[in-house]
Amino acid sequence: MSSVFDTRVDAELLAGMRLARTAIAKGSLVVIPTDTVYGIAADAFSTGAVSALLAAKGRGRQSPPPVLIPGIQTLPALAAHVPDQLSALAEAFWPGGLTVVVDAQPSLAWDLGDTHGTVALRVPAHPIALELLAETGPLAVSSANLTGSPAAQTAAAAFEQLGSSVDVYLEAGESATAASTIVDVTALMRGTGAARILRDGAISSAALRDVLGDDLEPATDRLV
Repeated sequence: MSSVFDTRVDAELLAGMRLARTAIAKGSLVVIPTDTVYGIAADAFSTGAVSALLAAKGRGRQSPPPVLIPGIQTLPALAAHVPDQLSALAEAFWPGGLTVVVDAQPSLAWDLGDTHGTVALRVPAHPIALELLAETGPLAVSSANLTGSPAAQTAAAAFEQLGSSVDVYLEAGESATAASTIVDVTALMRGTGAARILRDGAISSAALRDVLGDDLEPATDRLV
């Protein structure tokens, strides 16, 4: 049976966080608030949990989830290496609404789907998400909605779509409407080209160019 906790109430915050940690540890799913939209979260290193996340959303392995991390210090453990440009992006925009697609450490024991050796990483700017990440470590997190439906801006809205497929819902009020900006930095990491914006979102292209300069490709058609 799913449980919904209002984290704006101290007693529910304590109970909800405790049960959320327990759910993640046993490979179950949790809906959490972030600084963008609400996310459905699973242990990134549990193949079964990631599969359950994709199934709950109605997605296949061809759409691997991003991974939320607790801070910049986790980046070198998950990225194959960290060039100066990637460090600059992380310092400028984390925690915040920037997701970076990087070449993953080849030794990582996880299966996020058909990633082709890459992973999308972000540090969210939300205290509930950061507190949970500090306890659990990296979490596979995708927007808390069925594929093709609007992203949830409250835990209650996520519950309407996802129901009993999620064990614990953490409510923190209405979220922002903008999703994160997604930037592919794999070409920079490989020395074969510039960073590329895959999806416009919370971080503007102008702000990215202020950091990257000519290491950011000119604007092209983007994901929506």
